[in-house]
Amino acid sequence: MAEYPRYPREASGTSGMTAAMNACVSVSIADGWIPEFAKDGENCFLIEHTDVSLPDAQKDDIEAATLLSVLENTVVPMYYDQPKQFLKVVKAAMKDVEPEFESTRMAREYYEQLYK
Repeated sequence: MAEYPRYPREASGTSGMTAAMNACVSVSIADGWIPEFAKDGENCFLIEHTDVSLPDAQKDDIEAATLLSVLENTVVPMYYDQPKQFLKVVKAAMKDVEPEFESTRMAREYYEQLYK
């Protein structure tokens, strides 16, 4: 079985940041870059964490069920039934991600935290 990132070992998320800047809405666990950005239902949709002490297979089952629930009960209905509200989420993601996750901020924080 291949290993892939699991909470709390998610990658930094630069692809997710780029996606948000390009009008993609994140549906994710609050890990990696997401906790700095996420406003559930406002600029993304969050999936609840599972108990980290559970076996990986059990966590996968729970997270899959939670993902389907969020998609079926929140994301898809908003997309089809409330397209203006869904567009607000898209635009909020684009607006919120850029000032927080641009390279000038990254370079400044590296300098301040590592070299001062």
